[in-house]
Amino acid sequence: MKKTEGCTPIDRLTGAVGALGATVLALLVALIVYDATVRYLFHSGSVALQELEWHLFDVVILLGIAYTLRENAHVRVDIFYDRFSERTQAWVNLLGTLLFILPFSALIIYVGSEFVLLSLQQMECSSDPGGLPYRFLVKSLMPLAFVLLALQGLSEMRRAWRVIGSEA
Repeated sequence: MKKTEGCTPIDRLTGAVGALGATVLALLVALIVYDATVRYLFHSGSVALQELEWHLFDVVILLGIAYTLRENAHVRVDIFYDRFSERTQAWVNLLGTLLFILPFSALIIYVGSEFVLLSLQQMECSSDPGGLPYRFLVKSLMPLAFVLLALQGLSEMRRAWRVIGSEA
């Protein structure tokens, strides 16, 4: 389905978060190159650097979820979807968001918030010597990512509804 209207404030927020995720991805690539170079050329390494790579990977994935939906780049059975009319695509998007994205996001926000709260109360940090502290900061992105996904889902539903309504 083609986007038939300008960006909403939610779309702009998702775009900004996606740009932040892309920046983090560039930092992650540089960090991996540095870590691999130091490890293989100088036989030196750091648990903290390796954990930072994992944390940055988490950030990239979590910040990219809503952006992927906005850009219509998420996983779907395109062999069928691409053959549908624009109106049928809009119905698929509307119902898919209503029945799958929003309930799943609500579940992850609910469960994830408890998960983050427990991590924060324990001031969770790495169990590895030399690891990173404040693991709860990365974990806090989980419910936030799904709040952004739910918001982007609502924006996509609005867009789909306009397509459905315009062709009625």
